Amino acid sequence: MPATLEAGYGRVVNVSSGYGSFGEGLEGPAAYSLSKAALDALTLKLAAEVRGDVKVNAACPGWVRTRMGGSGTRRCVEKGAETIVWLATLPAGGRNGGFLRDRRRIPW
Repeated sequence: MPATLEAGYGRVVNVSSGYGSFGEGLEGPAAYSLSKAALDALTLKLAAEVRGDVKVNAACPGWVRTRMGGSGTRRCVEKGAETIVWLATLPAGGRNGGFLRDRRRIPW
């Protein structure tokens, strides 16, 4: 963050999960849910501290076909990555401090 703030430009996209969302009930294994909730708290704190054209957001890719998600999952990796890429390339007026899935805000 220091170099990003010094440059006055940057995009931070923390890859989180609905399992870390208080709004979605912190479902899932305890260690995983708590680590994602901590990442969400870090996202909010950093987003409140940044200045210039620096944006800090979190994204939940959803349950995707990966080693963790399993081969039976219907959501492809490319679909899961769309919001992450979008947040990483936000324009100057883009959002800061959001938690998103499919480019839509989801509850913290």
